[in-house]
Amino acid sequence: MRWKLARLLSLCWILVAGCGPCEAPVAAPGVEYLGQAHLAPSTVFAGTTVGGLSGISYDSQRDCYYVISDDRSASGPARFYTVRLSVSDRGIDAVAIMAVHPLLDEHGRQFEPRSFDSSPPVVPPDPEGIAFDSGRQRLYWSSEGERRTDGPRGPVLADPWVRIAGLDGSYLGRLTTPPQLAMSAQRTGPRRNKTLEGLTLSPDGRSLFAAMEGPGYDDGALPDQARGALTRITAYRVDPGADSAAPVAQYAYPLEPATAPAETNGLTDLVALSDTAFLVIERAFSVRPTVRLFRAEIGDATDVLGVPALAGAAVTPMVKTLVADLSTTPGLEPLDNIEGITLGPKLPDGRQTLVLVSDDNFSPRQLTQFVVFAMSAR
Repeated sequence: MRWKLARLLSLCWILVAGCGPCEAPVAAPGVEYLGQAHLAPSTVFAGTTVGGLSGISYDSQRDCYYVISDDRSASGPARFYTVRLSVSDRGIDAVAIMAVHPLLDEHGRQFEPRSFDSSPPVVPPDPEGIAFDSGRQRLYWSSEGERRTDGPRGPVLADPWVRIAGLDGSYLGRLTTPPQLAMSAQRTGPRRNKTLEGLTLSPDGRSLFAAMEGPGYDDGALPDQARGALTRITAYRVDPGADSAAPVAQYAYPLEPATAPAETNGLTDLVALSDTAFLVIERAFSVRPTVRLFRAEIGDATDVLGVPALAGAAVTPMVKTLVADLSTTPGLEPLDNIEGITLGPKLPDGRQTLVLVSDDNFSPRQLTQFVVFAMSAR
């Protein structure tokens, strides 16, 4: 591993580790690993700890990335960062944190830290996904909500959501949540921490897709080492200037079984290649995570928006093919908890880059890493 010291500028260039492959990059099916860079552990920017990075979206006009933290207003307000990466066919040479913006509620206020014992309970969002809308110059972001059935004052329930924010974090609206995502104190609806994990906007900016990490109670058991599972991807039609939208379709996505020693597997993010094709990250987290990249197509998949339970239902899921197993990609070491994916800039040779980010869970034993691949022509 070769370490690099990023330049220190007034915008706070951060110490990174430029970790290109030890040998010439080796092609995986459909992608070529170029390299990675790390943030220094416990990096602090503008009074916030930079960590928990769980979603990323590229702004090609400004050549920057919007990266959301899953901090539930504990180490700082719920927020996203503006990040600049120096991406080339050599990998990533430097990472710069340019700005941080708190995500604001409908009253223009920052979200307060969690307090289940308060009356009423204070339930901040659990931010996970982020998608930049270049045509409207705004962001979509998702929260996994909350489901606690043993609260001292009774159940604490907060539905997952997708909200619209300005580039300064201001509240601009929210999308309608499909009925399958309504939290319940009973064993129905979404599981805790298995809801809206991934967001992506189609290249034409007309469709938004929101993906659940894992199945709800009505959709079957979580994936384990013996079997996979079905989760849901919801499609929205995004109209120009609208501050809301309702779901127009929903599709079943087939998750792989978990790989030992991990106990389960989930969808952590996706990026749209068209309005029907996606690259999807699945991650089974353990001592060393298993991270796989799939190409998924809607194809002839059943619209399950009106299907309350996938368990036992005769539905046709989306079709997917393995693009790369990052856990076995030569030269890709280390590999941490990859949770975000976006299309980055094109290289001089015309190839499209793919940029991934890991969630360090604010743990000193984990890494915040940015990983870059070059995609083959699609």
